[in-house]
Amino acid sequence: MTNRRNFALVGAGVIGGHHGLVMSQLADRVELVAVVDVDRGRAERLAAARGGRPYGSLAAALAAEDIDVVVVCTPTGRHGEIAVPALDAGKHVIVEKPAEITVARTDEIIAAQRKAGTLVTVISQHRFDPATETTLAAIGRGELGRLTSGIASIDWWRGQSYYDSGDWRGTWALDGGGALMNQGVHTVDLLVAALGRPVEVFAYAETLAHERIEVEDVAVGVVRFESGALGVLHASTAAYPGLSARLQVHGDRGSAVIDNDQLAFFQVTAEGTVPEERLMGGTQNRAVPTAGSDPGQLSDAHRSQYLNFLGALDGTEELRVDLATNRQSIGVITGAYESARTGRPVRLT
Repeated sequence: MTNRRNFALVGAGVIGGHHGLVMSQLADRVELVAVVDVDRGRAERLAAARGGRPYGSLAAALAAEDIDVVVVCTPTGRHGEIAVPALDAGKHVIVEKPAEITVARTDEIIAAQRKAGTLVTVISQHRFDPATETTLAAIGRGELGRLTSGIASIDWWRGQSYYDSGDWRGTWALDGGGALMNQGVHTVDLLVAALGRPVEVFAYAETLAHERIEVEDVAVGVVRFESGALGVLHASTAAYPGLSARLQVHGDRGSAVIDNDQLAFFQVTAEGTVPEERLMGGTQNRAVPTAGSDPGQLSDAHRSQYLNFLGALDGTEELRVDLATNRQSIGVITGAYESARTGRPVRLT
């Protein structure tokens, strides 16, 4: 028999609404008892739609409610302001991506989590997509051979109205970065999941198609991994009309391509056989069907991660995404920003 957990949701904006939807879909496992937002009206509207009582601060919610889990959906630069007090209060925490805007701030959350001894997961829902699971399982079995390279590419468009819609958008203090940090973090996370620990990054970043923002709308870079594999980064919100988020992973026995969450190409060399030695290139895609590979709604992917988190709380499965995991992706992105500022490669720790 599974336990029903009491949740508090902090941040009643767009992404908070998605989390509220997921909680309503998991009503047999989750009860939303508090919705927190500095805009009391937003908290009241989300609470009316998804349950719980509205509060203007996490402190007020913690004082009034019996809460097991705090979900952090505030702007990125305020994640630590919520996560650390929640951990200090002995609560489990779910944090929207990324954990924070710097490695140092992420380490503060890690320290609080270690002190509390509770669970923290950072939303990295695309690790739970069937296409990703197929690719990572094949890598784990060695079916792609020695991994040689990877490409994380986000070719998106955001109009000026997107950045003008909130005073925190496009700022270093609250967004932590632009196309690479805000839009590209999930694809960078998948590159790290596939190729392992990153050790060095070199990058350029520019603002080319938008006004009144502090951060980049185009970033390109290269990453060197501990294994020797090399990665390419490309993140843009200046690619009109907007194309796809794409991950390519290549080894000396196979390759996989995930495009918009679907497995667009997958070919490996069967165990006991030798890769063909002919010249190859431009080969026809050979996609592997995977059950449920349709990207579906945003809430579907989030729900899979919620179920893993609840299973970890119940002791029935291992937590698949933790703070240390997300820290590596944040390190790549913030290292890329430092490299773009200094013109030098940056070692990652």
